[in-house]
Amino acid sequence: MLGEIAYAMAPGQGQGGQQSPYTFFIFMGLLFAVFYFILIRPQQKRQKEHRQLLANLKKGDKIVTTGGIQGTVVSLSDTVVTVEIADKVKVKVGRNFITGLMKSE
Repeated sequence: MLGEIAYAMAPGQGQGGQQSPYTFFIFMGLLFAVFYFILIRPQQKRQKEHRQLLANLKKGDKIVTTGGIQGTVVSLSDTVVTVEIADKVKVKVGRNFITGLMKSE
């Protein structure tokens, strides 16, 4: 009796577990597509907008840094922006640390 039970449970017997070999690749393709449209594409779009913001900075723009410092751009160079945060108080900030322009009130 035990021999028959072991034989009945041997792999390859019966219909269960037989799937097309392409099912895995289709599933992985769909999973990649979901990750691309939910994670990768929006991040690339934000990076592109940030690069455009940094390229279009000009003297007199009101900016916000990643540290939360708000001020007006006084001068620009390739990697450093001088920002006036109060009367006669100027701070040099790396261009990459500028997160955005302040909305005009």
